[in-house]
Amino acid sequence: MKRTAIAIAVFAAGLTLGLTPGLTPGLTPGLTLGLTLSAQGAWKTILDGKSMDQWTPIGMANWRAVDGAIQADNGMAGFLVSKVPYGDFELRAEVWVSPDANSGIFIRGEDPKQVTAMNAYEVNIFDMRPDQAYRTGAIVDVAKPASIENAGNKWNTLEITAKGPRLTVRLNDKPMVDVQDMKHARGVIALQAGAGTVKFRKVEIR
Repeated sequence: MKRTAIAIAVFAAGLTLGLTPGLTPGLTPGLTLGLTLSAQGAWKTILDGKSMDQWTPIGMANWRAVDGAIQADNGMAGFLVSKVPYGDFELRAEVWVSPDANSGIFIRGEDPKQVTAMNAYEVNIFDMRPDQAYRTGAIVDVAKPASIENAGNKWNTLEITAKGPRLTVRLNDKPMVDVQDMKHARGVIALQAGAGTVKFRKVEIR
């Protein structure tokens, strides 16, 4: 067989195996994609609606498991604080609130024993907030929501991404915030209970 024919046969075999010109020998595009996804990380459930083992309660809220969700409804202020601090991450939470509820997810909290909007970023869930500028979907005192979305009386999916100084928030797949801020780089996550009824069915992170 001529050299040209041999070269064509080898190239064809490489395509059959999924190799592409310029790719590191032994790696296929599928494997490369797999490595990229692996590097990104799989979702990890840190609240499953049954257990609070990965969280520390602070304050007076009556957190407890009810019908597959972790719930507080005594109108007392309190938080569930993650036992692990996080820097860069993607977070996805399923949350239900009554229309009058004052809740939210605080991220990169610098003090796990005292969580505030001054030592953390507060992603708000508060439809009836007196100052509507930082209502549901906002990051309090950092970024106003792109649109008015109410969370009351339904299950919602809240997605928060923190990558370096860039913070994004999506509520029910709608973009709410995309902002750059450098005040807080790393810290705990805290789930807030205040007025009304608050339920967290699932919280995942990667």
